[in-house]
Amino acid sequence: NMENIKTIGLFWNKFLQETNRNKDTKLFDCYHFDNTEEWANKLLALVLNGMKKATASSLYFFECRNMPLPATGSLNIITDWDGIPHCVIETKAVTVLPFKDMTFDICKREGEDDTLESWQKGHIHFFTEEGKAEGYQFTWDMPVVFEDFEVIYTV
Repeated sequence: NMENIKTIGLFWNKFLQETNRNKDTKLFDCYHFDNTEEWANKLLALVLNGMKKATASSLYFFECRNMPLPATGSLNIITDWDGIPHCVIETKAVTVLPFKDMTFDICKREGEDDTLESWQKGHIHFFTEEGKAEGYQFTWDMPVVFEDFEVIYTV
C-alpha cells in the first residue's frame, strides 16, 4: 500500500531527526506481530505498555525469505495490523535455539503467556500456519530466533 509506505518513510525520518541519528541509519525491518488482526494489535499494545520485551521467529522464515537475521542494534518499526507505524524497537540480544529448548524463563520476556505450555501451544499454531504460507515445516527441533528488544521511540 503506497499510502503506508509514505507514512512509514515520514515516521522513520521523524525518528531519525528527533533522536539525532545520522540520516543513513539503516532500518532493519518494518512489520506487525502475528498473522491475525486481533493478535497483531494486542501484541503491539503489550509492546507499547512495556509488557512485551521480546519476540520469537522461526529461523526458517528468514531462510525462506532470504533475509539476514536480526543482530544487536537492529532497528525495526512495529506497525499495527493496518500497517500504521507506532514505535521503533532496538534489538538488544539475539539467541538461536531449538524450539524444544525454550524455557519459561526465556519466553516469559515476550509478555504473552503465564506458562511454557501456553507459549508452546500458541507458537506451534503460529509456526505451523506461517510455515504453510512461507514453505517450511514446524518441528520441535526447529531453530527459534529469540530477540530481546527495547522500545526506543514512540509517537
